[in-house]
Amino acid sequence: MPKIRTVIADDHEIVRHGLRTLLENEGCEVVAEYSTGREAVEGATNVKPDVVIIDISMPDLNGIDATQQIAKQVPDTKVVVLTMHDSEELARKVLEAGARGFVLKSDAVRDLSTAVKTVFGGKPFFSGKISEMLLRGYLGGSRKTEAADNIPTLTPREREVVQLLAEGKSSKEVASILGTSPATVETQRAKIMQKLDLHSVTDLVRYAIRNHIIQA
Repeated sequence: MPKIRTVIADDHEIVRHGLRTLLENEGCEVVAEYSTGREAVEGATNVKPDVVIIDISMPDLNGIDATQQIAKQVPDTKVVVLTMHDSEELARKVLEAGARGFVLKSDAVRDLSTAVKTVFGGKPFFSGKISEMLLRGYLGGSRKTEAADNIPTLTPREREVVQLLAEGKSSKEVASILGTSPATVETQRAKIMQKLDLHSVTDLVRYAIRNHIIQA
């Protein structure tokens, strides 16, 4: 049976090394490692692995938005999200982005290789605690409130701009990363602030944290 070709995306080298060792000991082939969400998207598009394992808290492009782009650009590649946050809301966002697996870092030694093999086989996989949360949420009905439904939705590009600005990058740096002009970034920034009714960079950072675009 051919080895499952996997990619690891995490911004900590020591974590990537540990995950590589874990997966290779279980018979998987790690074909690439990346340290930012943007690198993960570009790499997955070029390498076309069977499975991408990605942390949610990634610089330049967070794991949720990177997952969404990978699912769109490389639909045959399955994504397993790895995180320390056991939030039902976060799990729902991960599912909506197109991930097929959700593994808590605290369960990685026990669950990660099983998750990779399960999603490769065409079935979803969730750490036990997350499965219980999702089941309780399903049985309890939707938790969305009318107020939440009225929150303006950002486009994928607007979310990218929000993350980069919230990480402290200048308009010039954002423009360089996104391949556009500083003037365009300034225009996008103004539209985002108006759309979300935000009035300062601090407000923007708080919004990014609340909506899992960046982690505190």
